[in-house]
Amino acid sequence: MPRAIVCLLDSVGIGGAPDAAAYGDVGSNTAGHIAEWAAAGKADRAGLRSGPLHVPNMDAMGLGAAIKLSTNILPPGLSDTPKGGRFGVGREVSKGKDTPSGHWEIAGVPVPFDWGYFPQTEPTFPPDLIEEFIRRAKLPGILGDKHASGTTIIAELGEEHIRTGKPICYTSIDSVFQIAAHETHFGLERLYEICKIAFELTAPLNIGRVIARPFVGKTPDTFRRTGNRRDFAISPPEPTLLDRNEAAGNQVYAIGKISDIYAGSGVTHKLKGTGIPQLFDKTLEAMEMAADRAFIMTNFVDFDSEYGHRRDVPGYAAGLELFDSRLPELIAKMRHDDLLILTADHGNDPTWPGTDHTREQVPILVFSPALPKGEIGIRSTFADIGESIAAWLGLAPGRHGKSFL
Repeated sequence: MPRAIVCLLDSVGIGGAPDAAAYGDVGSNTAGHIAEWAAAGKADRAGLRSGPLHVPNMDAMGLGAAIKLSTNILPPGLSDTPKGGRFGVGREVSKGKDTPSGHWEIAGVPVPFDWGYFPQTEPTFPPDLIEEFIRRAKLPGILGDKHASGTTIIAELGEEHIRTGKPICYTSIDSVFQIAAHETHFGLERLYEICKIAFELTAPLNIGRVIARPFVGKTPDTFRRTGNRRDFAISPPEPTLLDRNEAAGNQVYAIGKISDIYAGSGVTHKLKGTGIPQLFDKTLEAMEMAADRAFIMTNFVDFDSEYGHRRDVPGYAAGLELFDSRLPELIAKMRHDDLLILTADHGNDPTWPGTDHTREQVPILVFSPALPKGEIGIRSTFADIGESIAAWLGLAPGRHGKSFL
């Protein structure tokens, strides 16, 4: 009986979407620009890697061909002739370039509304919101109150946070309210507690997520975020693929931050992990446990959080190569009628100005021992991914999207 596995490579976009101009992202191309950077032999001061981008397994599934289909340009070192599987391009219909929008649409539910955002001013949050947050959370105040990169603002304000007990609150161009606090000095459960309060207060503003950003360390040089991040997210507006598969009596494995993104809805098994190797291990673990008609979905967040937002091109390239090197392990565990899809939710071009997501099309790389290779074209909505999985698992069609299988 069939099963389906989605490896979501968070932020691995493959070229600006048709409406990229509205977001200032015309010309962005996360995977393509990384391949160009690697082929140019630019300096990698960290010594992580050298030479052209080496992702032979994803390329065999159609990564190079998908980038060429998306941009009309084949990146150096990649091939436009896949060796197996089906490849195509996903185009998002939901507005914005947020994590929930991309994930929900991939699971068959495009976002039918506009998210709320905070202005790019300083201070950025409404004074009455912060006043009520401080009162209800019983805080001495907050730090930050601006748009910022998470690692940068923790380095900037971490010591003051430890000294004063004031959490660090910040946002980005996305629909988020983020709270950073020290795991030891502030306390992890206390951080989760105040995030729940912030989530209740920001929900009327249609803010998509409140994110707990715990960190450890003693000085700006040693501060580092931990794997105990937690997203408090608005629930999808209608049943997703996860809900539909659970309602049919089947297993749904949510790995990494997947459960948080879908507000826990439709999830039967939740597995946490930190870093690409551990998340890959958890995916293989889920495959060992998964019964017939199970759906497994893993978010590989490091591409976005560690490399995209930090504009770390060599780190991003090394991360792609690490993921690719482990793909044969996953494929070796697949049954004859298992379905594997590699895709993304948006872009985050590390060569692009700023530190935010980029509005891009995404790869759809599909493999099953039971499928012949071929091209699925440019899909008009990410929801086609969810409907293809639904068809594979024997579920009734949903309201959005069309299967490409």
